[in-house]
Amino acid sequence: MPDDTLHLSSLVGSPLLDSSGKRLGRVEDVIARLDVGDRLPPVTGLLARIAGRDMFVPADRIAHLEPAAARTSTTKLNLAQFERRPGEVMLRADVLGRSLINVNTARLVRANEVELACESGAWRVAGIEAGAGARMRRLLPRRFRAQRSEHEQFVPWSETEPFVGHVPTSRLHLGRRLARLHPAQIADLVEAASHQEGEEIMQAVGQDKELEADVFEELDDEHQIEFLRERSDEQVAAVLSRMASDDAADLLLEIDQDRRIPILNLLPAADQRKVRGLLGFNPSTAGGVMNPDFVSVSDHATVTDAMAAVRASEIPSSQTQSVYAVDAAGRLAGAVHLADLIRAAPTQGVLALIDAGAPVVSAEADVPEIARLMTDYNLLSMPVVDAEGRIIGVLSVDDVLELTLPADWRRRYGIARD
Repeated sequence: MPDDTLHLSSLVGSPLLDSSGKRLGRVEDVIARLDVGDRLPPVTGLLARIAGRDMFVPADRIAHLEPAAARTSTTKLNLAQFERRPGEVMLRADVLGRSLINVNTARLVRANEVELACESGAWRVAGIEAGAGARMRRLLPRRFRAQRSEHEQFVPWSETEPFVGHVPTSRLHLGRRLARLHPAQIADLVEAASHQEGEEIMQAVGQDKELEADVFEELDDEHQIEFLRERSDEQVAAVLSRMASDDAADLLLEIDQDRRIPILNLLPAADQRKVRGLLGFNPSTAGGVMNPDFVSVSDHATVTDAMAAVRASEIPSSQTQSVYAVDAAGRLAGAVHLADLIRAAPTQGVLALIDAGAPVVSAEADVPEIARLMTDYNLLSMPVVDAEGRIIGVLSVDDVLELTLPADWRRRYGIARD
């Protein structure tokens, strides 16, 4: 941090002086502008209490800021009553004591202090102090709040995203900092946040519909329902249509029963067929856990054919560990790992690459049996077949883990909040 720094809490409540040292009023808050991209937010002025009125002191009228006082550059001020402009926040009222997202650690932190820094004559928001010591210091009477140079848990502003949803022109946006988090990290943040904070995150994420669906897949059941309850059937169907079919089916079962059929009927025809098929299985069996989306090729296909099928598929890469060879009747001949396809000669047939000993399960297999087989064979995925041996879906290790881990495992480890 620059050497010329200032605690917000030491400035708020201090006297506002004119250039001759005469007291004009009291500093109530510091105004900063957040919509400046990757730059540190500039201080645009002070909110001061003068003669019983809240007045705005613009930054170009401020000569000096220090813990003991704020000094103006003139003895005569023609000040206007304060009105918040687009993009502006009041640091004490809108940021101090509130939660922010630390995008480097993907955790929530509390702004127990806001640090200001002077760079080239202009004051900017440098970051926050998240340590308990800063909070204790802020609770002391102002005359006992010493300006400390050490920073116990300083978080640079460039590594944060603040919750300012109560300020419509400055609310959280899906900027580069938030968008670089993994959907699971964003879901952890939502679950750790208050309802209002979580809603602000979800509204920001909603600016990217695919990311929104990915985050919904990672949320626990309680939070999925919490953020869908106030949405219309059309909006819920739009979210489900972008989710993996197995996750969409699971979420549909958590929605109020009287809404399920109307929402299901709003899904695109292809998604409807997949979700209806999954709903016919017990949710604690392979049929209820599997994903009906997978890449398959003819058992007469070559490596070139299989790689072309992978490239043409819209299935996420995380769900494409293997390509499945089937005969003309759709019966499973076997699975070929993607790594084996990459290593093989382009003209080689896929049948030659099949692991003949790899297990398959029926749709009625229960989760403990699935977990045992995947552990014994060190599998990341495993096919599910019907009574005729036709492949109907694929099990992934993350879905099995989700069902075998304790329901409260995230809370147990205090994920997403410092």
